[in-house]
Amino acid sequence: MTVPTISLNDGHSIPQLGFGVFLVDPPETERIVTDALEAGYRHIDTAAIYKNEEGVGRAIAKSGIPRDELFITTKLWNEDQGTRSAHDAIDRSLEKLGLDHVDLYLIHWPSPTRGKYVESWLALEEIKATGKASSIGVSNFHEHHLKEIIEASSTVPAVDQIELHPKLAQQGLRTFGKSRGIAIESWGPLGQAKYPLFETPEVSSAAEAHGASPAQVVIRWHLQNGVIVFPKTNNADRMKQNFDVFGFELTAEEMAAIDSLDDGTRVGSDPDTATF
Repeated sequence: MTVPTISLNDGHSIPQLGFGVFLVDPPETERIVTDALEAGYRHIDTAAIYKNEEGVGRAIAKSGIPRDELFITTKLWNEDQGTRSAHDAIDRSLEKLGLDHVDLYLIHWPSPTRGKYVESWLALEEIKATGKASSIGVSNFHEHHLKEIIEASSTVPAVDQIELHPKLAQQGLRTFGKSRGIAIESWGPLGQAKYPLFETPEVSSAAEAHGASPAQVVIRWHLQNGVIVFPKTNNADRMKQNFDVFGFELTAEEMAAIDSLDDGTRVGSDPDTATF
């Protein structure tokens, strides 16, 4: 099964469906990522703060999959923001992953109380120039954060990874991203089970109509909106099910019905007020 790709603003491309390892226990990471790779995933999203980069690296090494067939993302944690510390952080991540470069390196949060996200973005430009990251981007950046780093640098982020699910569709940020060529990635695409998304009539009726699971319907909603998505599960069967989303397409009416669920509900922190 071929996963569609999205062209980034720097000439690279990214698989639109990937696998995330947020909250995957480090001792279990190698096994879980191995299951994901065996299910067909080639895009793996991790982060320094997840403390499971080593497990991701072991799974990659064991897989035998050629490096150029994989897309690996990791992230700069807030405590490592700053010029020198960002360079040190990417070196630590690469060592743990067992790689000489990542395909995408992100600033994890703007962490505005630190006041270092612009400086860190300039450091990411340097990191890209060294070849240690093929593409660079950000995570959890609002429009005003994006404008600030764009105005201060010569690089528009390739990606903004944000909380995005049917109750927080982020249409304004998606529109801004499209206007600047910034691809949008969704974390928490299924709402992290923090509200009864799968029981809503808008999702459950579409699932019944297509003989699909509610999760498959929500993943399709992301894909058809042009969003990069990586659902997280530790269950090998659900990994396969979440990957099997290319045999049906939601109608315009079904898409609009799911769109109507958007009421601005966050299940995670607001980047403007997060202090970690």
